[in-house]
Amino acid sequence: MFGSDRFNKAKNRGDVVFNSRFLKNLTLLERSEFLQYCHRRQYKEGEYIYYQGDPGTGMYFIEEGKVELIVKPEPEHEGTAHSYFIEAPESFGALSMGYEIRRISSVKCLTDCTLMGFFKPDFETLKKRHPVIAVKFMETLAEVAMKQLEIVTNELKKKSSTEDALSLRFETYKDLREET
Repeated sequence: MFGSDRFNKAKNRGDVVFNSRFLKNLTLLERSEFLQYCHRRQYKEGEYIYYQGDPGTGMYFIEEGKVELIVKPEPEHEGTAHSYFIEAPESFGALSMGYEIRRISSVKCLTDCTLMGFFKPDFETLKKRHPVIAVKFMETLAEVAMKQLEIVTNELKKKSSTEDALSLRFETYKDLREET
């Protein structure tokens, strides 16, 4: 059918616009504007997007395809790698946008993929041109990071004790305060 490829691409992009949890606080117009700063990239099945330990330079929205997030244990620890599978319209790598952290996983394409990358320089441009959109986006990132911290703290409580879990949070807070 004529134009069906174009229709599918528009539909997939629409899925990202309407279903991304990182864009949920934005109006439809703001989401559309945000996506103007994204870069569409094609990856082949089996290709790696980035590797565990790489500097975090941006995030990706999956427009089409399926990826595997692979977390390998540190060399000094024994254990097996863990995999997590995600597909359109999910995203990954978001916490690298607001924080100077290294990648905690490698990401491998399980199928041919179309991704929309949003990188730190794009965010800097967004902040200058559309500060309200940038603030809303960062608020969502902070909310997700806080929810992850809460979940990890609760899991740590189950595996050790409440005192150990909270002591670790307070110690890391103290260490971070001394770094700044």
